[in-house]
Amino acid sequence: MISRYASPQMTAIWSDENRFRLWQEVETVVCEVRADRGEIPAEAAAEIRAKGNFDTARVLEIENTVHHDVIAFLTNLAEHVGPSSRFVHQGMTSSDLLDTALALQIR
Repeated sequence: MISRYASPQMTAIWSDENRFRLWQEVETVVCEVRADRGEIPAEAAAEIRAKGNFDTARVLEIENTVHHDVIAFLTNLAEHVGPSSRFVHQGMTSSDLLDTALALQIR
């Protein structure tokens, strides 16, 4: 985004921090729905909600190594969540995550 054309509100919406926050929410809600369906343990979904977090700088650092934004984000999320993170992103594609988060950003 070219800063001279962007309002502070626009910059906030399209920032890496906000994008990753939306990714975290999408992944967390998917886990909660899967727990409601009995597909993953309810305790795991609760732990993902409670411990889920990310560090933008760390995500970007990982991305420089793995060259994949979603893998970098999921790796950092797992660093925060621990073993229950094995249920995050199961059955999803990168596009499932990216398209859903993009729809939330646009909204």
